[in-house]
Amino acid sequence: MSEGEGVSRREARRAAQRTHRVRRRRRTIVAIVLGIALVGAGIAFAWPIVAGLFDSEPPPEDFAGPGSGEVIIDIPSGANGQDIGIILKDAGVVKTVDAFSAAFRDNPNSASIQAGTYALMEEMKASDAVAALLDPANRAELTITVPEGFIATQVYERIANVMEIPLEEVTGAAADTEAIGLPAEAGGNPEGWYAAATYPFAPNATATDILATMVTKTVTNLEEIGVPREEWQETLIIASIVEREGTPEYYGQVARVIENRLTDSTADVGGRLQMDSTVLYGVGQIGGVPTQAQLDTDTPYNTYLNPGLPPTPIGSPGRAAIEAVRNPPEGDWLYFVTVNLDTGETKFASSLEEHLTYVQEFRQWRDENEG
Repeated sequence: MSEGEGVSRREARRAAQRTHRVRRRRRTIVAIVLGIALVGAGIAFAWPIVAGLFDSEPPPEDFAGPGSGEVIIDIPSGANGQDIGIILKDAGVVKTVDAFSAAFRDNPNSASIQAGTYALMEEMKASDAVAALLDPANRAELTITVPEGFIATQVYERIANVMEIPLEEVTGAAADTEAIGLPAEAGGNPEGWYAAATYPFAPNATATDILATMVTKTVTNLEEIGVPREEWQETLIIASIVEREGTPEYYGQVARVIENRLTDSTADVGGRLQMDSTVLYGVGQIGGVPTQAQLDTDTPYNTYLNPGLPPTPIGSPGRAAIEAVRNPPEGDWLYFVTVNLDTGETKFASSLEEHLTYVQEFRQWRDENEG
């Protein structure tokens, strides 16, 4: 074998070895890639199963329903699903807060649940509890209405009748002025501080709770209207007279007459309001026209005899009357008289002479309508 042939064979062997090494590396790379692919596929296949083992949670514990008995619960203003769930869980209505919260989220009308008192059952299914709170038939409230002009004794009687409790229980609660939150400005007398409004109360509300709510409503009205605290009592006194003497369309003018008379120093007025409503209150009568004997009876509320305001309001004024006292129209009126008790038509005058013509007009109407 020549030297050239030996070199060619060596080169051929080296080339074959290189080719073998390249093919072996390729097979290794392919095997690795396939291995990775198989592992990835295995993970992708197994992941839902594995994830399910960790992520899947059992549904919250819930009563089967439908429930039994009766539970009275109060839903406060602004309560969300979680808050309501806690209230119901504590009352034994639902088994868990989570069950109620889930039912609350699932019901598209749940946001319409209103604050108030409800009669529900014990051990209700959470979704049934949500539905029950949306049904007005399950509201368990008693309604007490205080009309404009009601005096305190009328308020007490209405509370006793609606709540079916002894009148003495209500008057006893009213005597504890601190417990009902009566402001010091009232001087210990709650007359006029029970705001005219309609109130919903739970069946188990106490007389103290009810009276305190009414007093709080008056304070809120005064604050929202912007009455300075040092003027609270005076404003309520004037507003209570406005309420009893006028109709809503005349509230402002009546308020202006009162203001004008308080500062008038003429002989005919001399700071005296000369209001029939105050005279009648002083003798224990509600409504009507005072007799001459009543006009002659000297009580702290007889504004024909005594100048200035009476010592307390003479009833519960509505918000409109309070607003009228704060913003009466301009005018120099000193007198007014309702000339037609059917329509409420009222005429205002700046002089006694003009006023007397309107008084005669009223007397004529009275004589023609004695029935």
